[in-house]
Amino acid sequence: MKPEHKQSCLNRLKTVRGHLNGVISMVETERYCPTVMKQISALQAALERVNRVLLQNHLETCVPHAIAEGEGDRVVEELLETLRYTEAVTGPARATDLTTIAEDAK
Repeated sequence: MKPEHKQSCLNRLKTVRGHLNGVISMVETERYCPTVMKQISALQAALERVNRVLLQNHLETCVPHAIAEGEGDRVVEELLETLRYTEAVTGPARATDLTTIAEDAK
């Protein structure tokens, strides 16, 4: 992993950890549900930002290496499978598009 991406991921994840502790406290003290829900959405967005950094690192390091080693098809298939679980990429409108892309790649 590139050092700058590693540091970015770690910083973001540590921030999420602190934020999550705050949300747990909110639930324990029975804060207003929509307020807690907003904070959970913020946590989800923060985790999605970590995922984007990881994706960038993967595209900059692992994918070119795999292509150079003749493993391009495998790494693309693996990445498409991973992205199926990424809501920002595979939201309801995009899930079928990703499936079509994966089928076309075979």
